[in-house]
Amino acid sequence: MNKKPLIAAAVVLLAGGAALAWWLNREPASRSELVLYGNVDLRQVSLAFNGSERIARLMVEEGDHVKAGQVLGELDVKTLQLRAEQSRAQIAVAQQALGRLQTGSRPEEIGQARAQVTAAEADARLAEQQVERLQGISQGTAGRGVSQQDMDAAQARRKVAQAQLDNARKAQQLVVTGPRKEDIAQAQAQLESARAALAVLEHQVAESTLRAPIDAVVRARLMEPGDMASPQRPVYTLAVTNPKWVRAYVTEPDLGRIRSGMAAKVLTDSHPDQPLDGRIGYISSVAEFTPKTVQTEELRSSLVYEVRVLADDSADRLRLGMPATVRIALEPQQQQAPAKAANRP
Repeated sequence: MNKKPLIAAAVVLLAGGAALAWWLNREPASRSELVLYGNVDLRQVSLAFNGSERIARLMVEEGDHVKAGQVLGELDVKTLQLRAEQSRAQIAVAQQALGRLQTGSRPEEIGQARAQVTAAEADARLAEQQVERLQGISQGTAGRGVSQQDMDAAQARRKVAQAQLDNARKAQQLVVTGPRKEDIAQAQAQLESARAALAVLEHQVAESTLRAPIDAVVRARLMEPGDMASPQRPVYTLAVTNPKWVRAYVTEPDLGRIRSGMAAKVLTDSHPDQPLDGRIGYISSVAEFTPKTVQTEELRSSLVYEVRVLADDSADRLRLGMPATVRIALEPQQQQAPAKAANRP
């Protein structure tokens, strides 16, 4: 029996076993970079008018670049302007009333009140003299020369004249004293109320102009001139172009290999040979299940941490939702970390 084939087979088996043992017990090769996959994200702003009026004009379209403070739209403010004019007229009336109270009585008014008192005094004296004359006649004729009716009428006229005299004197005192402090304070409050109402209307007129709060790109124009605006209905959606970031997810074994501020490269399918500079700007402190947008088999049901890689996109190549690849160069101590962990018993 030829034993050479058996010996050769045994040598092959031994060599294969040794190779397998080396493969299973070797130190894993250290990686020099970490590759993550994600999507481009950015902030969005929904703009709406503060007022509830009809839209008069809209100045920009989708895709237009706008600057902070740029006018984007205007409302029809004819009704507000008319109400503001009415409020200004009310302020003028209130100012005149307050000025009249603060100035007090004019000399002509005081003279008129004095003349009215003089006339009332004359009427009162005449009425008193009439009563005294009738009483003298009645006493001289033993009550036969004057009827009781005439006597009652004269006495009534005397009381009326005396009452009118008292009223005239009190009116004169009020004219001389002038308005009360309470009346002046009330007129001042009415004037301030009218001014506040005008300020509200002027603010509403100013708010009828829609301005861009930040440099951005118009992503959507949701209403048109003639539509009825309201604070609850956005007119534009703006995409803020700076900053832009890639939202990616890293597993727990790789979490210790990265830190905020690390440099990164961002690549897209549209420009695979033109990477963008970036840096890690945010690492989530809370684990979460892998989002459904990540469909790799090994990550589909794993716990991961969100990472945001800020990209320097001066050429404005990145678009919202665009898939992107992030390559993070690892530092030497971070490259050797997996190998040391594998050697621990």
